[in-house]
Amino acid sequence: MNRSVIIGTGSAVPKKVVTNEDLESIVDTSDEWIRTRTGIKQRYIAEDGETTSSLATVASLRALEMAGVSPEEVDMIVVGTTSPDMIMPNTGALIQKHLGATKAFGFDVYAACSGFVYALAVADKFVKEKPGSKILAVGAEILSSITDWQDRNTCVLFGDAAGVVLLGGSQESDRGILSTHLRSDGRLWELLHIPGGGCVYPPSAEMAEKRDYCIRMQGNEVFKHAVRSLAGVAREAMEENQLKPDDIDLFIPHQANMRIMKKVAESLEIPIDRVYVNIDRYGNTSSASIPVALDEANRSGRLKRGDLVLLDAFGGGFTWGAVMIRW
Repeated sequence: MNRSVIIGTGSAVPKKVVTNEDLESIVDTSDEWIRTRTGIKQRYIAEDGETTSSLATVASLRALEMAGVSPEEVDMIVVGTTSPDMIMPNTGALIQKHLGATKAFGFDVYAACSGFVYALAVADKFVKEKPGSKILAVGAEILSSITDWQDRNTCVLFGDAAGVVLLGGSQESDRGILSTHLRSDGRLWELLHIPGGGCVYPPSAEMAEKRDYCIRMQGNEVFKHAVRSLAGVAREAMEENQLKPDDIDLFIPHQANMRIMKKVAESLEIPIDRVYVNIDRYGNTSSASIPVALDEANRSGRLKRGDLVLLDAFGGGFTWGAVMIRW
């Protein structure tokens, strides 16, 4: 049986660090308020010249270097992002250009914070169809470009980053991506969305003045749906593979809010010491959060051959999904 396996990981962040104390001079907030409600202490914010595709390119090169694969060997680049460099061309095509991946084709998937899980699921299917493929699955965001820096309830949450995994095929039955599980519910779109910038509400001076190109969120409602959906799809992934919570070696949820992660882990009966947490250093980086965490866990030696890794994401739309991996 052919499976897709992760043969390289990489991540990248902007140079600028913005602490909670820095935000105290921008909006009515405090370090204590942010930490107790979210678990965030700092985040990375892009400056001029740092874009979604440029961060993703650096992360991709690190993943390729780890695997000993050249850009010319890459067959496909699939990118989860909510903050592309521009509406057209897609971010995958720009990363292809930056890398010099001349035989690859690239495209984006648009699933908000679930974007990387969606991208990974798509890449997994391509590798299974063509085992010799080398595919980059990317989660990359410059959320600072779509954040309302006058909204104290959202501007404290988000950061910029990129994370990448390189997939290849393997005939080994004891490792690789075991299953992927994707879900969505468009009925709840108003709870977490960006009102402007599309064909319903095209760019205009009024839209810019109202900052309607920025993220709008009903936090309490999102919290409830996120906990329920994350726990539900994670259980589905475990049941599909006939696994119990005790079998999971590392649980990597989307780094949205520390309270959400604790609630989900508690619901799943996964001990907190087996939950990967880095939200304190990065904030919510949307589709980048899981691949950045996965790269950190990989490079720090947290993962070893044969470990069972459960990825779990939730995002606007609503979208959510899980991936079960045997490392």
